[in-house]
Amino acid sequence: MQTFRPTLFATAFAVGALGLGGCATKDYVNENVAAVDSKVQATQSKVDQQQAQLGKLDQTAQDALARATAAGKLAEGKFLYSMVLSDDSIKFPVDSSKLSPEAEERLMVFVEKLKTDNRNIYLEIQGHTDATGPDSLNERLGEERAEAVRKFMNQHGVPLNRVSTISYGKNIPVADNKTRAGRSENRRVVLIVMS
Repeated sequence: MQTFRPTLFATAFAVGALGLGGCATKDYVNENVAAVDSKVQATQSKVDQQQAQLGKLDQTAQDALARATAAGKLAEGKFLYSMVLSDDSIKFPVDSSKLSPEAEERLMVFVEKLKTDNRNIYLEIQGHTDATGPDSLNERLGEERAEAVRKFMNQHGVPLNRVSTISYGKNIPVADNKTRAGRSENRRVVLIVMS
């Protein structure tokens, strides 16, 4: 019987070790699965964010295509006439795109003229600034001025598909930027009508 006990003890020890090994393996697997699951969720979150950004970029691309199409129609068209809204008539303050009451009155006259003219016209609205400030600010400000005019005109019946805007910033001055009067003339919006 003495020889039987060490064998029984060794067998019990081996079974216990296997049982403990099984538990350690199960814990190890659970920890690794949790870590992988966490990484998968983080990756999915990044994928969702990227898809949202792609959706925004797609909308931006569609808007850009619509503007490019309108600009292409403008390029193909024949120049009819233009109107310049500069600081003396529209009163764009420095670093502002807000339309004054005088500017709105002048634009209403222009809108009425467009409505009585040919319906097959295209309009390019160019925003300009003086040379003060950095280029990036002037580009943005020129666009904001052109957009302010575009929105006003659309609110008064000019269809958006016949209008495009562009900012030239400080790049096309009509007067000397070294004088106050010259800078005032350079802060302007130019409306070009084409058929």
